[in-house]
Amino acid sequence: MDEALWAFGRASGFLSLGLLTVSVLLGILTRSGRPLAGLPRFAVALVHRNVALLASGFLLLHVVSLMLDSYAQLNPVDAAVPFLGAYRPLWQGLGTVALDLLLAIVATSLLRRRLGARMFRVVHWLVYAMWPLALAHAIGNGTEGTSGWFLAAGIGSAAVVAAAVAWRASGLFTESAKLRQGGTP
Repeated sequence: MDEALWAFGRASGFLSLGLLTVSVLLGILTRSGRPLAGLPRFAVALVHRNVALLASGFLLLHVVSLMLDSYAQLNPVDAAVPFLGAYRPLWQGLGTVALDLLLAIVATSLLRRRLGARMFRVVHWLVYAMWPLALAHAIGNGTEGTSGWFLAAGIGSAAVVAAAVAWRASGLFTESAKLRQGGTP
C-alpha cells in the first residue's frame, strides 16, 4: 500500500504543477481579455478557474497521500509551517510556502465578491511567487526532480511562463477593460 501511496503522491504533485502552469498561463490570457482557440473571453476565464481548482484538488491529494505514506512521513505541521520538515527542510519548506500562498489565492477567489476586485487582484499577484516556489520544491524535493525528463518539462514550463509574464509586464499587453473601451490589442 505504501508504494501505491508514494506513486500516487508523486503523480498528483506532478499533475498539480502541470495544471498550475496552465492556470498561470490562462490567468494572464484572461486578464488580457483575448479569446483562446475560438473560445470567448468569459469561457477562457471559466477554463482558468476550473483548471486552478483541479490543480488545487491534485495538490490536496498530493499532500494527503504523503501524510498517509509511512515512508514520506509528512505530518500536518510540515504541510502548514514552512521549513520544519525532517527531509530536505529547505525544499519541503518551499513547497509549504507555495501551498500556503495557494490557499490564500483560493480563499480570496472564493470570497471575491465579498472582498472586492482590488483585494482579489492584490492577493492574486501572489501567483507570481507561488508558481516558481512550487517548481523549485518539485525539483529539489521530488523523487524525479533531477531526472532528465522532469528537468526538461520544468525548463520548458519555466520558459513559457517567463515569456507570458514578460508579455504581461510589457507595453504590448493591454488589459481587457482597455480593449472593451476601444484600446489596441
